[in-house]
Amino acid sequence: MQTKSTHSDKSSAHTSKGKGARVIKKYPNRRLYDTNSSAYITLAEVKQLVLQGQPFVVRDAKTNEELTRSILLQIILEEEQGGVPMFSEAALANIIRFYGHSMQGFMGSYLEKNVQAFTDMQTKMAEQAKAFAPGLASAVPGVPAMPAVMGAYVEQSQTMFAQMQEQMQKQTEQMFAAFGIKR
Repeated sequence: MQTKSTHSDKSSAHTSKGKGARVIKKYPNRRLYDTNSSAYITLAEVKQLVLQGQPFVVRDAKTNEELTRSILLQIILEEEQGGVPMFSEAALANIIRFYGHSMQGFMGSYLEKNVQAFTDMQTKMAEQAKAFAPGLASAVPGVPAMPAVMGAYVEQSQTMFAQMQEQMQKQTEQMFAAFGIKR
């Protein structure tokens, strides 16, 4: 998957241009061979590499063509078919409508930035939760400190949500400006 080089996060870890990326070969029988571990791996194991943020590239064993994006899409398809899907039919239809549209490139960038903003917010919230854990543990015996800790957490969550909304509003305004629409 090719991503913009301005990101140094996990989303860019799967780029074929990343040095030291693990190479996975895809054979015609649809088997995946991890050259790092010298073993065949499953799609579920590739998903684990993604979750762990390990850089990798998938290549066709015969042609050496890069197949990383198609493997990542395959993982998304499996996730969408099993359990609780992330995308509604309406959202998928809207995404499809942008293919071939003059704004296709902008839409991809827009989605990428918003997913990254959401991921950043999630990371900050996880860090804040860790910071509050000692406060929660010490508050349990006396109970009075619990509301103060939870209040601070809620306040910080609201602030982060407001920041995310502002960022999304700016990106939406940029998108409208690209269409020549002023707000």
